Amino acid sequence: MGYCDWANGSADLKKYHDEEWGVPVFDDKKMFEHLSLECLQCGLSWGLMLKKREVFRACFGGFDFEKVAAYGETDVERILQTKDMLRSRGKIEAIVNNAKRFVEIREEFGSFCNYLRGFSGEETILYEGHEKEGAKIPVSNGLSARISADLKRRGFKYVGAITIYSHLQACGVINDHDESCPCFARINAAYPFRRVALDEEIY
Repeated sequence: MGYCDWANGSADLKKYHDEEWGVPVFDDKKMFEHLSLECLQCGLSWGLMLKKREVFRACFGGFDFEKVAAYGETDVERILQTKDMLRSRGKIEAIVNNAKRFVEIREEFGSFCNYLRGFSGEETILYEGHEKEGAKIPVSNGLSARISADLKRRGFKYVGAITIYSHLQACGVINDHDESCPCFARINAAYPFRRVALDEEIY
């Protein structure tokens, strides 16, 4: 493999790569967890996010977005004092804020998954050239920039174009597995996809 070599860094990374990364998500609770982990990861390693995942789940009510949307200052302080939790008030407050905005999008679109997958025409996007072994994968592109801008307009925090590109990879809006990776073919066989010329989304 080339790009998917990151999965060999630890047992946690391999499990995440093999079972979750790139698999299309249609459940809003899982989608909120993915998005929240990406927000929490800003400036940190993904391995650390996986290591602390159960701590995050405990702090944020299993990533039940309706529960988190109702959190107040007392909850923020509780989370800050939780053992092994990240000591970032800004990120914690961002997750609470994003839960509120998440609920608003659900009210408008029926589900957050409907909203997000609407940007890709309800299909997984396969960028021509990304899947080739050893190909250089961008950290953001035109699609992630558009979604980032729309989320920011709606009041979301910690959702820059780079964070959103990672989220799109994680939740299966984009399949960026290497062509030689078994997950590449497995995901394409199980879910509808369309190929897009890389030049169309350079950012």
